Amino acid sequence: MENVWLVSALWIGLALLASLVSIRVGLSVALMEILFGFFGGNFLGLEVTQWVTYLAGVGAIVLTFLAGAEIDPKIIKKHFWSSTSIGVMGFFAPFFGVMLYARFALGWSWPQAEIAGISLSTTSVAVVYAVMIETGFNTTELGKIILAACFINDIGTVLALGVLFANYNLWLVLFAAATIGLLFLLPRFIPWFFKKVGNRVSEPEIKFILLVLFLLGGLGNIAKSEAVLPAYLVGMFLAPFFLEERVLAQRMRVIAFAILTPFYFLKAGSLIKFETLVSAFGMIAVFLGIKMATKITGIWPLTKAFKFERREGIYTTLMMSTGLTFGSISALFGLSNGIINQDQYTILVSAVIGSALVPTMIAQRWFQPKKTFPKENWLKW
Repeated sequence: MENVWLVSALWIGLALLASLVSIRVGLSVALMEILFGFFGGNFLGLEVTQWVTYLAGVGAIVLTFLAGAEIDPKIIKKHFWSSTSIGVMGFFAPFFGVMLYARFALGWSWPQAEIAGISLSTTSVAVVYAVMIETGFNTTELGKIILAACFINDIGTVLALGVLFANYNLWLVLFAAATIGLLFLLPRFIPWFFKKVGNRVSEPEIKFILLVLFLLGGLGNIAKSEAVLPAYLVGMFLAPFFLEERVLAQRMRVIAFAILTPFYFLKAGSLIKFETLVSAFGMIAVFLGIKMATKITGIWPLTKAFKFERREGIYTTLMMSTGLTFGSISALFGLSNGIINQDQYTILVSAVIGSALVPTMIAQRWFQPKKTFPKENWLKW
């Protein structure tokens, strides 16, 4: 029987080391946690237990909700065509590129090739949002445009997974109806409810948000969908409220980044097996290369067309080339439903996690735009 406290100490210890190293080297703590998860999973016996999977899942849901809550409707209206065009191209270019490579170059079946295309079509909301928060770009128009484009990109991914592989049954109808109903009601109910119960040490506001996210996640799971999709939508619909209630958003952010997201990113890194990296490195590199090449080919010209400055255009393109949450979820969906085998799953997940690391490290190290922090945010936070 495992000693849960010593195991917890190992996970949190790795998360602490990742934080310290990220401060030292100036890279995102999310990336460091993935790297330390890889080290722990391969050389320290770090095991993904059921409770770790649960905490990582909660971390993904809360982080995705917070990312949606950062999407300013005013920015979307102002930059509708740029964020929408970048998001749409960010999905279609790698989807078709990877799918055709898997089908005709590797000889995978069409369903397997479709899973590969979907898995590597994503932009990682979790990674992008974590980087935006750490660098302060979530307060800028550029950061909000990137987050909005991420949303459009991942909506394409989820729709593709649903259209191609969903179980069209009564549960799916119930899930869609519950999601649409809550998206309509929550923006009207929450301001009144939070005003009645707010500013309590028991944090009823956060508990209510978690209740909604878990409820929709549970219905999504029954309907063979994913919990992170409604979390993103709920966050986006509540964005006007959370953009005004910065203190509440900050409290949720502290909970997420202190205890939940480390498990998510460490788990993602631990899924990369050293042996597979060595034996299938070439195939993994090709998948990663196709994803990045198609993203760059599709998105970079759009940033020029919409008159992004060169550095901002490159940074946007690289951040849109990341992948993690929806990509790994799509690959796991394929494995769980017998569409792809374990080797194919490992190759795809390794390429997905590689896309969380490589473009982000390049973007942060060499192409991060200059940023000044608004005084009011320093005063509020």
